[in-house]
Amino acid sequence: MRRLTIDGVDIGDDEPCYVIAEVGQNHQGEVEQAKRLIDAAKECGVNAVKLQKRSNRLLYTREFYEQPYDNELSFGHTYGEHREALELGADDYRELLRHAREVGVMLFATPFDFESADLLVELGVPAFKFASGDLTNTPLQRHVAGFGKPMFLSTGGGTLADVERAVDTILPLNDQLCVLQCTAAYPAAVEDLNLNVITTLREHFPQLVIGLSDHQNGIAMAVVAYTLGARVIEKHFTLDHALKGRDHAFSLMPEGMRRLVRDLHRVPAALGNAEKRPLPIEADPLEKMGKKLVAARELELGHVLTAGDLAIKSPADGGLPPYELDRLVGRRLRRPIAFEDFVTFDDVEPLPEHAGAHATAQS
Repeated sequence: MRRLTIDGVDIGDDEPCYVIAEVGQNHQGEVEQAKRLIDAAKECGVNAVKLQKRSNRLLYTREFYEQPYDNELSFGHTYGEHREALELGADDYRELLRHAREVGVMLFATPFDFESADLLVELGVPAFKFASGDLTNTPLQRHVAGFGKPMFLSTGGGTLADVERAVDTILPLNDQLCVLQCTAAYPAAVEDLNLNVITTLREHFPQLVIGLSDHQNGIAMAVVAYTLGARVIEKHFTLDHALKGRDHAFSLMPEGMRRLVRDLHRVPAALGNAEKRPLPIEADPLEKMGKKLVAARELELGHVLTAGDLAIKSPADGGLPPYELDRLVGRRLRRPIAFEDFVTFDDVEPLPEHAGAHATAQS
């Protein structure tokens, strides 16, 4: 059975959708802004909030780190300065982990390098995420799997072979893994989401929970993903689309996240149990809209019914449904029938035995 337990919460096919608010670095390097995002995400009903952790000087080449980065979204003159301005330190994480526990939401992060992973496990984060850029980073995967914590694996930009390699790397060390379909575009157009890969992943990894890291600018496709079997949905989260930074524009604001959580939690009830049956709530509307067989004119005692003697009219209110028309035709009335009075089988004599057999053969 597909099942993953994170911080006491079970995730599986028969469980509600697990929703992650991906803050990333939308906190803009400010602890108080990060707290506000955590509070807002909790109020929206998410299960978890996720941050990103980088040791920038170790992660990037010197050339890349020192390259000019002067644009309207930049927080520094070079790319390194920009990234450092957005980074939270160890003490910041301690404060945020404490705050998240106080408000009652799980907080974890994506490490982009070994040093960040080691810091996060030292701080006691309850889970880890591999970014799509690390789908092929088997050394980091092995390192994090060794911590024994639940993990989420994003698969943007990869092939099925890449996913299989990562899963084969992780599972011998740690079976607490969720694989996320992802399109590594920011934002991702609807036609690029390739949600049917969720079905492919479920078939290839029947023991693993499958989910979606969704970069689409909206909530509808996440609900579609749930119906396809995704039981984890990750969405970027912000307090204001107009804030400085690339991710804010396609991130969900609180109202959008609140609606997403609401819709995802309503899906199981909407899907039902697959048994086609009349529901009690349908009784009144169908009573009005449903149809019955009634006399098209006044009919005398002993009259032999023809199709023209009967009309199909609403409301249903206890009369015979139209599909019984053929079983009434040819029968003799036991009582007179008034115009628009409904007709039942008690009102007619049985067909002669040979006629009944003929009718049965025709049906």
